[in-house]
Amino acid sequence: MGGYQVTLVDIKDEYIDSGIKKIQDGLEKLESKKKLKNSTAAQLISQIEKTTDLINAVKKADLILEAVTEDLAIKKAVIETAGNNAPAHCILASNTSSMSIQKMGEASRRPDKVCGIHFFNPAPLMRLVEVIKTEKSSEKTIEIARTWAKNLPCLQGKRYVPIVLKDRPGFIANRIQAPVSIAISWALDYAVAHNVPIEYVDNDLFNPVMPMSPLILLDYVGLDISFSISKYFESALHPDFKPGKVLTEKIEKNELGMKTGKGLYIWNGKTPPEVDRTHKANLLSLDLHVAIQANEGCRLLEEGVVKDWSTIDKTMEAGFNTPGPMQFLVDGNRERWPKLLEVFAEKTGKEYLKPCELMKSGKC
Repeated sequence: MGGYQVTLVDIKDEYIDSGIKKIQDGLEKLESKKKLKNSTAAQLISQIEKTTDLINAVKKADLILEAVTEDLAIKKAVIETAGNNAPAHCILASNTSSMSIQKMGEASRRPDKVCGIHFFNPAPLMRLVEVIKTEKSSEKTIEIARTWAKNLPCLQGKRYVPIVLKDRPGFIANRIQAPVSIAISWALDYAVAHNVPIEYVDNDLFNPVMPMSPLILLDYVGLDISFSISKYFESALHPDFKPGKVLTEKIEKNELGMKTGKGLYIWNGKTPPEVDRTHKANLLSLDLHVAIQANEGCRLLEEGVVKDWSTIDKTMEAGFNTPGPMQFLVDGNRERWPKLLEVFAEKTGKEYLKPCELMKSGKC
């Protein structure tokens, strides 16, 4: 809680109680490992008030962070209610992972005090917090939001809080990851159409350093989440993000991954499936994966979302515990990766995966 008095608001008491229980369990686990400083789990929990009355909850608030479901209409409604009832100085922030902060601000009646404050899961562990600036966010709003985020404790070290200079889909970290889904979706459709086992596609991108392979991770998070994000990017960025046939059929059959017991894999509770890593489909590669990410990083630079490529790499490291793609680009891949992407885009028909102008220029 960072020493702040917190009020947790939801539409039903049972949702709030469930959230409090998860927080309490997490704090007690940290306490048992002697990782809580200057407080006990009970003391921290006592700082949380709870209510289903949003209007009264915001009347004395200094900062409001909405984290409702990724539905823009619902988020706008929450921001509108908060804006109509919070004190004039109160900052209204959204924890959305990719949706337009600008559009939420239009409903607030105080767009200068609206920004994004995007945490990465699990928030107590991951150092990254993206603060997103809209065209109307004041400098004071951004500075207060950044200072607040920096002051929140993190178990893995000091918070890294980059300012996202433009409100573009996916911001920094999720935007860098997003176009990889185009390649994965194409590979899944190709594999199923040609009787290639899905795990072979997974093995193409498998890295033993990572806790989960890409397709297991998709199942773990939920194929419905991946589907929703792809649909959003399809409308906000490019038609190539449209979910492929395999993913769409999984959604239609309610085979959503771990949560339903079946997705791309069969699940036994929360235990990840065991996969034979012997064979590959040879449709994708880790080299291609990083090249796609670097190309998207170049697009962020073109769009003015960030000022320099080092911000992108620091963001990826703090948000995903993985090296960013840009250093790999400048360290010897400026000529090779654009050619790799041209070939892959031609092979798949995915126009969006072609190298952007900045990547082709070699000046990033």
